[in-house]
Amino acid sequence: MRGGGCTAGSGRAVRLDPFALPLRFAAHDAAADGRVRQVELHRERVIVRRSLAGMRMAVNLPVSAYAGVGLQVTLGTQGAQARVVLAHKDPGLALPLFISQQADDALAEWRSWANVLGLPLLVEDEGVWRELFARMGGVRVEAPRPRRRRRSGLKRRRPAMLMRRAAGCITDTTPIHRGEHEIIARN
Repeated sequence: MRGGGCTAGSGRAVRLDPFALPLRFAAHDAAADGRVRQVELHRERVIVRRSLAGMRMAVNLPVSAYAGVGLQVTLGTQGAQARVVLAHKDPGLALPLFISQQADDALAEWRSWANVLGLPLLVEDEGVWRELFARMGGVRVEAPRPRRRRRSGLKRRRPAMLMRRAAGCITDTTPIHRGEHEIIARN
């Protein structure tokens, strides 16, 4: 990408490749001089450079300082717009990674960025980021799966002969041993 230019893509869509890290791109910053900040994104670090009132500064953060990879969907006059952002507690440090009108493309990018950076998936709910799935540390937590029912599709794979055995019945000819000390034959 050209230095000082806009992020990759046309004016309607922005796409940064998660598999081509490290990346260097320019992002919109309303508070910065020239309304542009320069961002370097590595697998472990994020470096944000901007100029504020003539003072140049660089913020060097680990990727783990970010809350996760967030998905924002906004409705506008031209339809829905999906944004994938690297979400931070401070909205001034949030970074746009993907912007498009196509929701299915945004979902694929959202998962790709989360996998590459090792961060949780977040969705924006009334201006607050929340995790989509419950987690305990780095492990996703789900409800236990229900027990397999006996009359399921796998039942037909089991041998049916085991289910057909008839229960024994006592008749007049069945020998009954009463008063015996042992009924087990020994050699």
